[in-house]
This record gives sequence, structure tokens and C-alpha cells, in this order.
Amino acid sequence: MSAASKAETGEFEAAAGGPSAPAKLVTGSIARHLVTQTLPMIVGVAAIMSIGLVDAYFVGKLGPDALAAVSFIFPISVALTSLGVGLMVGINSVVARALGEGDAHKAARRANFGIAFASGAGIVMGLGLFLLLDPIFALMNAGADTLPLIRTYMQPFALGFPLLFAIMGFNGVLRGQGEAQKTSLVSITYAAVNWVLDPILITGAFGFEGLGIVGAAYATVAGWACGVAVAAMLVRRCAVPLDLRVIFEGRVLDPAQAILRVGLPAAFSNAINPFGLAILTALVALESEAAVAGFGAAGRLQSFATVPLLGLSASIGAIVGQNWGAKQFDRAREAALLAGGFCIAWGLFIAVGMITAGDWFADLFTDDPPVIEEFKTYLEIAAWGYAGFGLLIVGNGIMNAIDKAGYALVQSIGRVFVVMLPVAWLLQDSWASEAVYAAELAANVFGAVSAIGLVWWLFDRGQGRTRDRQR
Repeated sequence: MSAASKAETGEFEAAAGGPSAPAKLVTGSIARHLVTQTLPMIVGVAAIMSIGLVDAYFVGKLGPDALAAVSFIFPISVALTSLGVGLMVGINSVVARALGEGDAHKAARRANFGIAFASGAGIVMGLGLFLLLDPIFALMNAGADTLPLIRTYMQPFALGFPLLFAIMGFNGVLRGQGEAQKTSLVSITYAAVNWVLDPILITGAFGFEGLGIVGAAYATVAGWACGVAVAAMLVRRCAVPLDLRVIFEGRVLDPAQAILRVGLPAAFSNAINPFGLAILTALVALESEAAVAGFGAAGRLQSFATVPLLGLSASIGAIVGQNWGAKQFDRAREAALLAGGFCIAWGLFIAVGMITAGDWFADLFTDDPPVIEEFKTYLEIAAWGYAGFGLLIVGNGIMNAIDKAGYALVQSIGRVFVVMLPVAWLLQDSWASEAVYAAELAANVFGAVSAIGLVWWLFDRGQGRTRDRQR
């Protein structure tokens, strides 16, 4: 009997873990699901973000030039990674909604296509990055002394980049099933490898002299390789089977269209924000190398401080997606309201803490007074936008989950090109680097207001259309 026939008779669902196993987020307490799905995501995101902090700490020991180089690298690596995150979001969305609909065969085809497509996209992007390194960083105003350091790091990074996209594909499948703990384990695996290898490969340890800034790249690529191995093993043990042959059991374009309809807008939406950050870095570079170093180091710390918000944005998709697919709109709305409340509370709490302890945090990265001053100034202005940033990314996660990724893309375009970049450009002559920090704050306030309005409107609209069809 063919797999398609098995799907029709219910045997495929049994092989995939039983008809009741996959959509586990459509029953039970929404608050409990948010906690149980978000806590592992927080651990996983914290592990990922810690890579940047650990890199910055050990690279900082090489001197301010090396720290400035990784500050230029940071927005580009985040932008490229964000494209992979967009694909992961697309896979997460379509798998979750298929499971919510009770269609295990559709979920399996979409999951396996997503893994294959993400891996192929990573190969293409890695090669493109390798070939365009110098033009990209020249556009960011990287100096002649900094470019060789950047090139040394980015060449092995680019060649290993497909491994990261493969991880994104696997994690999208895990997240769509509500397997937050397994997703977290993948992230912890490749972060832990990076933690161990960074001090050895960058500055040297155990009799090894260290390789300098390129050691950070080698540590990252090694971590990705281990992450792929663990992710593949975990997906094989989940309800949705890992079997690339199911992609061809039906029209190949069906899962491709479903994933790309969410994944492409989500990828560009995710990439626009770090693209804006790259432009801001170029504007800061017009001021001084100290400003770039302080801005970059504070940005890495900010990424770590907003980990709970990032974890929540990662978990909300499966919860809203499965309930939306099951037509349980009240549960999806409840999840959105609880998530929004947490964003506001955590954002304000962490802003106060970061500003109060600004000197202490700056000392962790550098002892250069101009860099410390820029670091503190950035926190004093931009930290008040953390709550807005949380509402923005959680709102994007919700819109992606309900197949409205185009709205999230428009919102992100407006945030960067209508608010952030014009504010920075208009104020820079009189405010210098502070104009850039104020622009980021303004963009996050805009993001919060637009996210709340869009999500509320889309929920009312989607629920209303369903009621009209049922009449």
C-alpha cells in the first residue's frame, strides 16, 4: 500500500505517532503552554545569544581593533541568520497549522520539504557571502585596518553557514510540533561547543597559542556541525517522521508554496531589522571607532537581556498556529494577550536594571574610557524601547503563525525605513551617535503600537470570516 493510501486509511497517522499525538497545544491551559513552551526556548535562545557575548569577551582581549571588527560583523551575521529564522518560522507555521487541522500527512510533507529547502538555501547564501565579503563591509565604512580582520573571520564562517540553515530547518519542524525542549537542546549543543572552543581557539589554552579572531569562526562552525547531528537525531524521534521521500508523494509545489508564503515574508521581515542595524553601524562609524565598539558591545548585551522576549516570540507561533488551525480563536487570542503583558513587564524591568548597572556591564567588555562612555549612553537611551521590541517580535510571531506574514513584513519595513533610518539621518548632525540610539528607541515604540493594532485587527477579521462561512 502506498503512503498516500496509508494516509487515507489512517495508517500514516498511526506511523506518525497517532492521530491524537501531534496537536498537543489545542487543549489544556494556555498560560501553562506559554510557560512550558517558553522556558525551554529562553534557555535555547540564551545559549545562542551567549555565543556572541563569549566571542566578544575573548575577542576583546585581542584589542579594540578586533572588537571593532566583530562589531562590523555582528549585524551582517544577524541579518543572514534572520533569513534562516524566517524559513524556520515558515516551517513552524505550516507544520503547526497542519497538525491543528488533524492532517499528519500534510504536516510530514511540509516538514521534510522544509528541512531540504533550508539546507539548500544555506549553501547558496554561504557561497554568495564568501564571494561578496569585501564589497559588503566596504559599504559599511569598515576601515583599511579592520577589513583584513573581518575577512579572516568571515571566510570560514561563510563556508560553514549552510550548517546553520540546516539547523533552522530541523528546529522549524520541532517547534511546529510544540517540541520546545528538543529545540532548546539543539541550541544548547552548538552553544556549548562554542563555549569550550572559544578560549582555546581565540586566545589559547592548555599549551595552544590560539588563532586570534579566526578562532571564533572555527568555534562557531564546529558548534553548528554538532547541532545538525543532534537535531537530525531528535527529529527522527518525534511524531512527524523524518523521511525525505514523502516530499514526492503528491505535488512538490504544495509544501513549497505553503512554506514560502510564510517563510519569504518572515525571512525578509527578520532580515530588515539587522539590515537597519548595519546601516546604523555605518552611521556610528562616521563618528569614531570607539563609538562602533561601544555600540556593538552594548548591542550584544542587549540581545542577551531580551532573551525572554525572544524565547516568547519563538514559542508563540506553535501555540497560536495549532489553535488557529483547529479554529479555536479564543485560545489564540488569550495567548496573544498574555504574551503582550509579559513583554511590557519584562521590557520595563530589564531597562531599569541595564541602565542602573551600565558601568559594571561596560567593564566586562573593555577598559577603554571612550568605549565605556558610548556603551553607557546607548543603554540610557535605547533600553527604554525593550518592551516595544518585545511586542514587535511577538506580534510578528503571531502574524506568521496565522499565515499573515505579509503584514509583519510591511510593519518591519515601516519600522526601519519610515522611522528608524530617517530619525537617525535627521538628528545625526546635532546629536552625533546619540541620534542612532534615539532612532532605535523611536523604531521600537512604532513597532509596539503597530504590532498591537495589526494583531487585534487580524484576529477580529479572521474570526469574523470563519463565522460567516459557518452560517
